[in-house]
Amino acid sequence: MTAPARPALLAIFELGGYPNFLPLYQRLGFDAELVNSIRKARGWLKKRRPAVIVAEYNFQSDFRDRSSNLETLLAVLQRMPDTRLIAFYQPHQRARFEALRERFPGVLGIPHPVTEAALEACLRSLCSGGEDLL
Repeated sequence: MTAPARPALLAIFELGGYPNFLPLYQRLGFDAELVNSIRKARGWLKKRRPAVIVAEYNFQSDFRDRSSNLETLLAVLQRMPDTRLIAFYQPHQRARFEALRERFPGVLGIPHPVTEAALEACLRSLCSGGEDLL
């Protein structure tokens, strides 16, 4: 008898400033993959459909056609309605993050400093069908 497939989780670690949560993802039963850029994540998403993506929100006023690193990723996720996105954001960028969430309401957020307990609670909420813990 074959064991059921573990749900996929893609972690995008661009800037950091928080611990490596791969052990947490694995302990919670995810088949977790780590990439270091949105570009690499887009390539990964051509091959797999994760249950969850964990990424960083980085507001950038100098982007020509978007306001953050996540908008390219969110455009891809519109074709994956069952994939949930958890974004880590800096507290001073909360208003801009909330503006992004108005355009993409399914995005969940955890402010820095990101703790394992906060991330675990958010992931467990997603797994049990709960809603945003922001």
